[in-house]
Amino acid sequence: MPTYILLTTLTEGGAATIKKNPGRIKEVDRELEGLGVKVVAQYAVLGPYDFVNIVEAPDNQAIVRASAEIASRGSVRIQTMAAIPVDEFIAIFK
Repeated sequence: MPTYILLTTLTEGGAATIKKNPGRIKEVDRELEGLGVKVVAQYAVLGPYDFVNIVEAPDNQAIVRASAEIASRGSVRIQTMAAIPVDEFIAIFK
């Protein structure tokens, strides 16, 4: 399955939700899985983003749908990037 990187920033409302209910983060993981997206790894990070998620989805349409669904709630802003394994990237040039 294709791999994607989600760079997530909490909105003010999202930060308030996490402060009150930190377990909400794992609930969103389960919601993503219900949308066909497998969470491979998730990190809380310092810097311009609050979370980095590595996920797998069947295709671009599935990840767009899942990202839009989660972002439409107003708790986060998401930047979604397709990730190409380095060996596949190198093979493109052979």
